[in-house]
Parts: sequence; structure tokens; C-alpha cells
Amino acid sequence: MHVPSPQPPDHQTQLRRVALSGMLGTAVEFYDFLVYGTLAALVFGELFFPQADPAVGTIAAFGTFAAGYAARPLGGVIFGHFGDRLGRKSMMLLTMVLMGVGSFLIGLLPTYDTIGVWAPILLVTLRVVQGIAIGGEWGGSTLMVVEHAGDRRRGLWSSATQLGAPLGSVLSAGVVTLVSTLPDDQFRSWGWRIPFLLSLALLALGLFVRLKITESPLFTAVKEDRHEARMPLAEVLRRPKPLLLACCVGIGAFAAQSLLTSFMITYAVDNGYTRSQVLTAVTVASCVALVVLPVAAGLTDRVGRRPVVLAGALLSAALAFPVMALVDSGSPALLILALALGHGVAQSTMYGPLGALLTEMFGTRVRYTGASLGYQMATLIGAGFSPLIAGSLVAANNGSGTPVAVLLCAGGAITALAVWRIRETNHDPLAERRLVPPTPEGIPS
Repeated sequence: MHVPSPQPPDHQTQLRRVALSGMLGTAVEFYDFLVYGTLAALVFGELFFPQADPAVGTIAAFGTFAAGYAARPLGGVIFGHFGDRLGRKSMMLLTMVLMGVGSFLIGLLPTYDTIGVWAPILLVTLRVVQGIAIGGEWGGSTLMVVEHAGDRRRGLWSSATQLGAPLGSVLSAGVVTLVSTLPDDQFRSWGWRIPFLLSLALLALGLFVRLKITESPLFTAVKEDRHEARMPLAEVLRRPKPLLLACCVGIGAFAAQSLLTSFMITYAVDNGYTRSQVLTAVTVASCVALVVLPVAAGLTDRVGRRPVVLAGALLSAALAFPVMALVDSGSPALLILALALGHGVAQSTMYGPLGALLTEMFGTRVRYTGASLGYQMATLIGAGFSPLIAGSLVAANNGSGTPVAVLLCAGGAITALAVWRIRETNHDPLAERRLVPPTPEGIPS
């Protein structure tokens, strides 16, 4: 296989730009999705599903949240195919535009009182468009960072993309907190639109950075050798175990992220906390995550990806019931502690290394498709449906938080089992990996 030429003198400059572009892309992704999840919990039930009773309206609002997640694997396939055929950079530009414009248009949507049933239909349609775009965003961003980074510090550099998650969470919580201080009638009339409209600012900044980056050197080498995969998805599915393991490895992190952010807002408000108290707790937890994520990812370059992700999964499961007990205490201080431990520490320890780990499980020819699809299947299973399941189970158990703790335990257990089945990849040279090795990649021989 072609070996990339020596890195040019401005390689570090390019690497920093690529890392920043990846972080901004993930920030836009999580900003858009968490703004929607927060507002779905607060007002979307009555604005877009007013014919339902409050509980059913909330579940319906979270159903559109799940619709966005359900579209993600499709986006992973579509953008993964063209990313493996045409290149990473062009797909990164396209996905960011679709994400930002989709969020902006949600901010312009008429509500049910204005256009009737077309309001929820258009909302679901825009959520699906967003989901398709986001399905391709993470793969392109992460691959660009990891494939530019070289072999020594892939884990640490890949955390730049993962840092976009808590950054987007902090931004979304901050903006929603500000608009939620408006009088209630103004918040429901027009204030809820502001966070969506502001996504254009993130989009402009992200595009400005992305237009200045260069294509992945590893993909460029594949292109020069004319080794592109004709049908990347078919080649990935020919040996499906790496894909299935990649999906299962991410389930715990995404279940914890969704349950302890979007769903927790509804749960905590229903249990007597104010909106500002819950959003403050989410913001503090996200700030903790901004520290834990790069530490966990960087540690994997030294001790391996598997031990760190396994530690995060076991910690998440162990903390599940204590975290919910703290939430149920009714104390704002203990709520902050609960989310800081469950989301800021345990979830971030699982999530931080995912960029490098999933990237290393696939060869360059199909890496965009394989990593994207595995990641997005994990988000669909772990995060897309967990708020719906949790909401239904909590309602059926008279408001008890026990089902939430059980779901957190289950997610951690699935991740732990998947990590046990994969082999360590932190020292594997990406430039030498092939799609069809003697044994399936990522699986013990």
C-alpha cells in the first residue's frame, strides 16, 4: 500500500485546524440536538401536539427527538459511502450546512395553532433531515482528526471532536437558560425560537474553519493508488462483527448522555426542581466533561483504549442507583453532584476514547462508512429511544426513578461486554491497515 509522503512543515497548523473543525462540527451537532431535547421537554408538547394530554404530548415530542436519531444510521451510510469514495472534507462541509440550516428552519416553524397538523409533520421532517446530516458529521470530523494525527497521540487528538459534545451542551443550556428567564407567555410565543436561530452563528464559524483544512492524507494515498472501495457498505457488511461491536461499545455512553441530559430535564422538573436549577446542573456536568474527556482519551494512548472505556462503563453502572437517589433527594446541590458524577465523569470516560477506538476498527477504504454506521447505530439504540422508554417506564411506576437507573446499568453492561470482545488497537498503524485481513479487524483471532 502507498505510504504517505513526509508531513509538510505546516502539518501541526493543519492538525490544529482539523481538530478545531471537528470540535465545532460536534458542537453544532450536540447544540442542535440538545436544544431540541430541552425544548421538547419544556414546551414542544403543547406547541406541536396540543390535542394530547400533557404526558402524551411530552412523549410525542420525544418521539420526534427519536426520529432524528432513527435517521442517523441512514446518514452514516449515505455520507460514509461518498466519504469513502470522494473524500472526507466535502462531506464535512455538506453535513455542517444541513445541520445548521435544519436547526434554523425549526426556529421558523409555525406551531399547531397556526397550521394545524402540518406543524408536527414539518417538525418531524426537519428532524429527519438533521438526523441524516448528523449521521455523516461525526465520522467525517473524527476521521479527519485521527488520520491527520499520526500514530502516537491519536487518542488525545481525537478527543477534540468529542469535546464538541459538552461544548454544545454548555452552549445549549446557557442559551435556553437565558431565554427561559423571559415571561412565560413570551417564552412560549417566540422565546423558544431564539436558540434554534442562533445556530447560524455556529454554522458560519464552522464553515469558515473547514474551508481552510486539507483532505485526509490517508484517504489521499488511497485515492492516488485507486484503492477506493466501490461499495463500502457491502465490504463492511461482509464481515459484520466489527460493525456490531462498534455499535455495542457506544451504547452505554449514549444511553447515559441522553438520560442524564435531555430526559433528566423533564424528570427533574416533574419532581420539583426549577428549569434554571436543572439547566445549571447540566451546565456544570458539561464543564466537568470538558476536563475528563481529553484526560480519558489521552490516557488511552498510554494504557490502551479498552481499559479506559471499560472503567467508564463499570463506573456508570455502579453509580446508576446512587445518582438517581441524589436526584430524588430534591436538593439542587445534590442534583449538580449527581449529574457531575454520572455524566461529567462516568459517561465522559466512556465517550472520550470512542473517536480513536471506532476509527481503528476499520481500514481506510471503508473507515468512514464503518465508523459512522457503528457510531450512529449506537446513538439510535443508546440515546434515540432511551428517553421514550424511560418516560414510559417512569410513568408506569408512579414517577419512580428506578427504571432510569436500570437503563443506565444496562447500557454500561453492554459496553463492558463489547469492550471485552475487541482487541487493543491503540498502537496499530492506520496507514498499514487493510479491509480484509486474515481475521476480522477488531476481533480476537
